[in-house]
Amino acid sequence: MSSGTIDIDEFEDADTDEFEERNDTERIVLFLDKHDDRAWKAATIAERLGLETDAVSAILSRLKERGLVRHKRPYWAITDDKERLQSAYRLHRQHKTADEQYGDERLAELQTDEMEDVQ
Repeated sequence: MSSGTIDIDEFEDADTDEFEERNDTERIVLFLDKHDDRAWKAATIAERLGLETDAVSAILSRLKERGLVRHKRPYWAITDDKERLQSAYRLHRQHKTADEQYGDERLAELQTDEMEDVQ
């Protein structure tokens, strides 16, 4: 999308919010999910997404802790547990919606001990 244009079929097939600005973690997960037939070096992911390699490595490590990516040095791939990935994405979207609705400070007040800390 860096050229300012996309193929019309990609446009037609996209969800309504698909082209919203994504944070780096979302971009990495979406990239790995889109290319789920391959495993990637962190430096290659960083190059493809225009990010710093150290930042990508740190994000991948956090995603691994959450079971969302697999790692065999030096390669990374999206999890093969699609249900876990979909669940994490739904939780992320719910958190993002709540954050937009209530704001960070108000959301922290509403959080209970039973709620998972999503960051």
